[in-house]
Amino acid sequence: MKSVSLLLALGLGAAAIAAASCGGNPPPQNTTPAVDTAAENARIRDSINAANAERDRQAREEAERIAAQRRADSLAALARAGEEVRTTLAAMIHFDLDKSNIRSDDMGALDQKVAILQANPELKIRIGGHCDERGSDEYNLALGNRRAQSAKQYLVSHGIDASRIETQSWGEERPLVDGHDENAWSQNRRDEFEVTSGGDNIHRP
Repeated sequence: MKSVSLLLALGLGAAAIAAASCGGNPPPQNTTPAVDTAAENARIRDSINAANAERDRQAREEAERIAAQRRADSLAALARAGEEVRTTLAAMIHFDLDKSNIRSDDMGALDQKVAILQANPELKIRIGGHCDERGSDEYNLALGNRRAQSAKQYLVSHGIDASRIETQSWGEERPLVDGHDENAWSQNRRDEFEVTSGGDNIHRP
């Protein structure tokens, strides 16, 4: 009898335990909202497209900056070259006392002018002949003319059309250096060269 009671008590205890385990709190549920995959993919694509567009914009701006810098550098180089050519073209030559023949040390300067004139066929120049203060006005005007003509003839003999070269004599009227000694006189016995037309865009030979 005691055994039956014991078995019954054990059975009731097991049932109570089972009921307690089954009737407890339910397991926790996942409360994370569902992700909209299509919307997320669209957002990622938009982000990538925006990044690519920004990269392309920066690349275009950089290319434009480089192109603008190259243009500026090219124009600056052309300007420097033009100034160098003008300086070479304007370089004076000098003469001995009472002479109008081209000195050997000035032939190189005239050869450079020949090259510039050949490279710039629209270019025209004027050669001005000058003298020192000694001698009469009439004599110096004639001597200045011979000096200008001498330089012109040199250029023409090297292939430059005579119609592109004017000459003018200033005699002693326009001294380069004030003074009454050989140092001043030697600098005033000269030919000067100036552009009269076609000098807006001078090219280097």
